[in-house]
Amino acid sequence: MKDMKAVVEKAEKDTISEADLMTGADIMIKALKEQGVDTIFGYPGGAVLPLYDALFQQNDIKHILVRHEQAALHAAEGYARSTGKVGVALVTSGPGATNAVTGLTDAMMDSIPVVCICGQVPSFLIGTDAFQEADTTGITRHCTKHNYLVKDVSRLAEMTHRAFHIARTGRPGPVVIDLPKDVQFASGTYTTAQDVEYRSYRPHLEADDHAIAKLVEILAQAKKPVFYTGGGIINAGDRASELLTKFISDTNIPITSTLMGLGAFPANKSQWLGMLGMHGTYEANLAMHDCDVLVCIGARFDDRVTGNVSGFSPNSFKIHIDVDPSSINKNIEVDLGIVADATSALEKISAAWTKQKAKLNDPAMQLWWQQIDKWRQVNCLEYTNSDSVIKPQYALERLQAHLGARDDVYITTEVGQHQMWAAQFIPFNRPNRWMTSGGLGTMGYGLPAAIGAQIAHPDALVIDIAGEASIQMNIQELSTAAQYRLPVKVFILNNQWMGMVRQWQELLHGERYSQSYSEALPDFVKLADAYGGLGIVVDHPDQLDDAITQMIESDKFTILDVRVDPKENCFPMIPSGKNHNEMILSADAKQFDKKLV
Repeated sequence: MKDMKAVVEKAEKDTISEADLMTGADIMIKALKEQGVDTIFGYPGGAVLPLYDALFQQNDIKHILVRHEQAALHAAEGYARSTGKVGVALVTSGPGATNAVTGLTDAMMDSIPVVCICGQVPSFLIGTDAFQEADTTGITRHCTKHNYLVKDVSRLAEMTHRAFHIARTGRPGPVVIDLPKDVQFASGTYTTAQDVEYRSYRPHLEADDHAIAKLVEILAQAKKPVFYTGGGIINAGDRASELLTKFISDTNIPITSTLMGLGAFPANKSQWLGMLGMHGTYEANLAMHDCDVLVCIGARFDDRVTGNVSGFSPNSFKIHIDVDPSSINKNIEVDLGIVADATSALEKISAAWTKQKAKLNDPAMQLWWQQIDKWRQVNCLEYTNSDSVIKPQYALERLQAHLGARDDVYITTEVGQHQMWAAQFIPFNRPNRWMTSGGLGTMGYGLPAAIGAQIAHPDALVIDIAGEASIQMNIQELSTAAQYRLPVKVFILNNQWMGMVRQWQELLHGERYSQSYSEALPDFVKLADAYGGLGIVVDHPDQLDDAITQMIESDKFTILDVRVDPKENCFPMIPSGKNHNEMILSADAKQFDKKLV
């Protein structure tokens, strides 16, 4: 049998003309073009030089040279999140691949579709501790949806098409293609995407009709329903957001969202309760705690949302819709689980609601909204403003005032207090306009993500809302912004502290501020100038508006260093392990709390 197989393979090989043969590097470029790739974020090295040579000899795919491989992945994430397409990164072997691990893990946690092509030492050197060798497939096995070590050049195109299919379908995520240098030089044949069969990976996308009918039946009986939505709505595409918006508007059901889901439902609609979770709004968290029917779509009940699991939404009938079956009943046991893509689920919910002529309990809903309106009156985001020092909340309010109703604004963030304030004070009315590191909480995410978004939307206004500590994690990417003349804006809320660390130390660790104060900070104005951009600094409220106008109108990358009150904390806050009804409010909110609750 083996002899016969060898004869057949030899016969097939003999029929392949030299014209059909391509180098591995050329096969990869052709496969990327077939997948619709127009941009790659990368950094060259010895193990990927054949690929870079192939890139040099074509004009369809643009390469963006970053200054660190972690930034390449975050830029690919920003590109993917702002477009809905798969982001692509290209790194070399060894340290190039290991530097990419943080970005891969970030994409895995937040379900961002990314394909990372890693160079590898020649096949015959794998396992010898060769120069710049690392076990990339082993290292990335647990922080990717899948990874491939390509050993046969004639399977390279097939594996590349599979990588894109896996990255974008089901629950999106990162896929690694580990490509030895000799395979890039070797000659092989090309396989088109339409010739690839997907037998083992076929995610379940269609919602079960009987389960949807049960959902509609339960929802129609609800007296205090809430929709809890996440990034899965955005990943499912614009259609999912449109369906969600129409259904909620028609039924007048309260809705909240995770950090990653902001923009899936318009923040300017009356049903919107704000973000929920550790730094979510008072009304969103209490509605989640007191509801009797909870419909979760495209979220995974992470600990920053649930708080104390045993006390999470204790009296509700819990319904969970997710394309990832492993997420259902993983953190919270639910009463009805539905494995489906958000678009399919929402289409069928709307159709079943109409077909069954379902209606909500109007008297009960009126009482429910009366209660929610009382919680809203607490005004949980209230803060004491100042005429002498800039409050971070005020800085973001002024930024939002200048943004107005512009539709071409994309916001990224670093990680920390500024991230939570941005989520609280910048409203999003459309999906794909908000990019932040949710699950992994990666400092240094915002600037390269903004670069990725700016490359994808060259005429848009892209702003990275940052802290002075977090921005320094990948600040070398200012050089990337300068090289490609990207007018990215960096809006720094500079409180001289690792703000969220300081807040926890103040509230939970007896005000012992261990290593959270930044003893030495750069002059951000001079730093911007050194990289060829514009730097602006303000330290008084009266300076803010002119500085924001100058930042927005600048045609080059701009850093606006806003010196804010270093003692301001981010509220509301649910201490780790507490229930949704155990929020810590600011001093301003507490006085209202005593009157209404």
